[in-house]
Parts: sequence; C-alpha cells; structure tokens
Amino acid sequence: MTDYTKTLSKGQLAYEQQRAAKAGMSLDEWMKAKAKKAEDEAKQAAPKPPKKKGFFSRLLDKAHQPLG
Repeated sequence: MTDYTKTLSKGQLAYEQQRAAKAGMSLDEWMKAKAKKAEDEAKQAAPKPPKKKGFFSRLLDKAHQPLG
C-alpha cells in the first residue's frame, strides 16, 4: 500500500483517480507528478532577500552613530 492511500479519504482518492484518468496517467504516476510539482513550486517560492533600507532610514542610522 502506498503512502498517499493512507492519507487520503475514499472520496479524495476517487477524485484523484478521476483526475489521473483524465490526464491519461496511472494513479501512482499522477501522485508522483503532483508531489514533484508541489516541490518545484515550493522551491520557487523561496523567501526573497531583505530589501535595502531607504535613503532616510540609512541617514537616520548614520545620525545615531557616534562621530569618533
């Protein structure tokens, strides 16, 4: 028994079987492709680097530093 059959209810499993049949794939191929697509999307949605502070924020930061 595969891992997705343990996590999906009977209704969800039937729905996924219909989607796989419509795509011309077996259920195993469909679930593997679905998992790979979700993994690829998660990689693309990696957090962006922090935005550089604006001009006035940097100016205020310098103003608060000691002169010496």
